[in-house]
Amino acid sequence: MSYIKPQFHHPELKKNKVGYYKTDYEGVISTLCAGCGHDSISSAIVHACYEISLEPHRLAKLSGIGCSSKTPAYFLSNSHGFNSVHGRMPSVATGAGLANRDLIYMGISGDGDTASIGMGQFVHAVRRNINMVYIVMNNGCYGLTKGQDSATADFGSISKSGSENPYTAIDLVGLALELNAGFVGRSFSGDKSQLVPMIKAALSHPGFAFIDVISPCVTFNNNQGSTKSYSYVRDHIEATSVLDFVPFEEEIKVDYEDGTSAELELFNGSKIVLSKISSHWDPRNKILAKKYLNESKENGQILTGLFYIDTETESFHKKLNTVTTPLNKLSKNDLCPGSSKLTDINKTFM
Repeated sequence: MSYIKPQFHHPELKKNKVGYYKTDYEGVISTLCAGCGHDSISSAIVHACYEISLEPHRLAKLSGIGCSSKTPAYFLSNSHGFNSVHGRMPSVATGAGLANRDLIYMGISGDGDTASIGMGQFVHAVRRNINMVYIVMNNGCYGLTKGQDSATADFGSISKSGSENPYTAIDLVGLALELNAGFVGRSFSGDKSQLVPMIKAALSHPGFAFIDVISPCVTFNNNQGSTKSYSYVRDHIEATSVLDFVPFEEEIKVDYEDGTSAELELFNGSKIVLSKISSHWDPRNKILAKKYLNESKENGQILTGLFYIDTETESFHKKLNTVTTPLNKLSKNDLCPGSSKLTDINKTFM
């Protein structure tokens, strides 16, 4: 069996607007378990970046520790990357983002990496509105260390070993909403038609964009007692809306009946088009998002879709008034402007 991907392709294979084939957005062959939801998420990232014509070298992918944090090796091999220690990815993303704002940052994490050891880092990344896409591959267990319950495992769920979880689950979507994240969504690894446009929209959002993706662990958490198994999610999933993403360059055509669609313009002129399943759903209404999220929990449903978006959010760079030039491009004259400038600065403190 070969583990080397072929380098040739069909001569008529379609290129995107920046001249790349979809294969140019792939990575090495995955070493995760066959059927792992994480691989489906990696595939969705490949599709999203290819379809919006993102140049691979403009993306920096960051991760921590866990099965999810291995996945950046499986997509966009020609992008920047950094695999940090357990739960510390947001710190690296913060520092990298401040040093070079020309890159687009994507953090890949898991429910253990984010909801346990990395909880404090996640909370502050949200409240600071770090310019990044933060994807949690949420399987409710520690797959890398033989399937123990994670902090997102539902109360009363039965693990593969037969033990019942006695703790209340941490809902990362609810937490992100409470902390005023400007983009909050949830999807299912088996629903690429929803996940791909959601990733596209998140990549166009200027501040912190959070996507919680239910991603069943086929080895340790796909049993009948798990609320994050493929069968349970498919039986209990409910979408808030049908999501589409329209880049600014394309002609925008919307043909929905009155009262059944919402069109949200993003900062760069791109648009999110939502066909609303609920006539009262409005992703710009945070109170409504929290209400539906809580009701879905009471009804035993897994609610997916774009929960909330703030189209007027103030990014981390704007809050701190950071320099627009990446630090590695600043010249000596920029960094050492001379004693007269220092004198002018000192006068402002008198």
